[in-house]
Amino acid sequence: MIDVIESDDMGRNNPEFNVSEISAAIKRVVEGEFSHVRVRGEIGRVSFPRSGHVYLDLKDERSVLSGVIWKGVAARLSMRPEEGLEVVATGRITTFGGQSKYQLVIEDMKPAGFGALMAMLEKRKALLASEGLFDAARKKQIPFLPDVIGVITSPSGAVIRDIMHRLRDRFPRKVLLWPVAVQGEKCASDVSNAIKGFNALEIGGAVPRPDVLIVARGGGSLEDLWGFNEESVARAAAASDIPLISAVGHETDTTLIDFVSDQRAPTPTAAAELAVPVRHELVAWVSEQGARSARALSTGLGTRRQRLADLSRALPRAESLFQFERQELDALSERMPLVLRSYVEARRSRLSEIAGALRPSAAKARLESAADRLHLLAPRLGPALTRSTQNHQRSLTHLATRLSPQVIERNYTAHRTQYNYLAKGLAQSAERQMQERTERLAALERLRETLGYKATLKRGYAVVRADDGIVTTKNAAKAAKRLEVEFKDGRLLIAGEQDPDQTSRPRKSTRIDRGIDKPDQGSLF
Repeated sequence: MIDVIESDDMGRNNPEFNVSEISAAIKRVVEGEFSHVRVRGEIGRVSFPRSGHVYLDLKDERSVLSGVIWKGVAARLSMRPEEGLEVVATGRITTFGGQSKYQLVIEDMKPAGFGALMAMLEKRKALLASEGLFDAARKKQIPFLPDVIGVITSPSGAVIRDIMHRLRDRFPRKVLLWPVAVQGEKCASDVSNAIKGFNALEIGGAVPRPDVLIVARGGGSLEDLWGFNEESVARAAAASDIPLISAVGHETDTTLIDFVSDQRAPTPTAAAELAVPVRHELVAWVSEQGARSARALSTGLGTRRQRLADLSRALPRAESLFQFERQELDALSERMPLVLRSYVEARRSRLSEIAGALRPSAAKARLESAADRLHLLAPRLGPALTRSTQNHQRSLTHLATRLSPQVIERNYTAHRTQYNYLAKGLAQSAERQMQERTERLAALERLRETLGYKATLKRGYAVVRADDGIVTTKNAAKAAKRLEVEFKDGRLLIAGEQDPDQTSRPRKSTRIDRGIDKPDQGSLF
């Protein structure tokens, strides 16, 4: 039998707590039981407020766990939380009394296995490809013979020794080494800072600016090479003004920096081979080109010398070129004294005639006549000048009136108004024309749908097909080995060759038979 306790007696001996005390007690219990846990789940909602903290949800098929990454921890993470990524988060469970909920304070986060890493890599690759960072058009040409080569790699590994050895064998060049961590949490930041640092060097400065960069690392697992798959490294390589060769891992290893670099080398040694040519091969090529140039010059000179000799044999002698002209000159020189004598006599006669007309009395008469004309014209000169000055002054005044600012302003305002009116009319006409064409296109589309055979099928008709195409007559339907009928919701194989005994028996009329008996319906029934 259950005893019923009156409400006045319930909890009479239990202590009373306020809300904050209850929240603090629950917080101590939760943090004491789950002081350090590792949780595996899929990242759901992720937010990055201005405070620098990261808020996210970890979820599985049945539950959701809220999580927070404080600003200092978020800066040290080796990966950026992304929605849909499966991760393993390490931290402690605590409560948030302000909202009566519990959450995971994340101290470390790693992708959950190889599949999660590949999913993250494919997502980043698609993002960078959509931005055009993989386009071949943006890749820069590697210089043929750089003066300075910048190498970004570990200073203690075999990679830098292989590169230096291959450069000494092929074509010794100046090498600047920027030491970086090639795996681990610092790898991505070190490599991106090294690329930016080399690009920040001034041309002609105290430290020479490289003509080409090599980012190199030996082979390793996907986790070892993951620093070169970070988005910051890929964007730094894409933004580099200096041509960049990526040589990360072996030939089968592929990272994001390989897609955005200007040239990918399968190994660090191959990167050195791509950076410089072989010196003795280049010297041999130059010598060969010099010899070819000398042979070509000698052959050209010999050919032109022979051509000149052949042409010179076809030319006449210099004496024969001027013999007729010299003979004509001799004949003219013999006639010259007679011509000069007759010319002088003619000029002397003409001078005598002109001298007779220049008598003093005649000259005096001409001067008196000119003086009389001048006295007649002198009184008219003043009024003529006055009239000319007045005419020019009136013309100038008229032009000044036409060039006043008010007239120009009126003309400008009138033309501006006319322009605005024409522009408005043109815009309205274009809009009206576009609307008419849109309506016409819509009408044509409705007509097309109406005239199409699909619309006819919806009204209860069907299309009959045989092996050689659409059947339009009754005889063709009888001769066909098989028939296929298309209805509005699909096609149906309805008949093969019919038995002659069955054709003699009457059968129930169907809609299909009626359609075949009507030749005017064609292939629709």
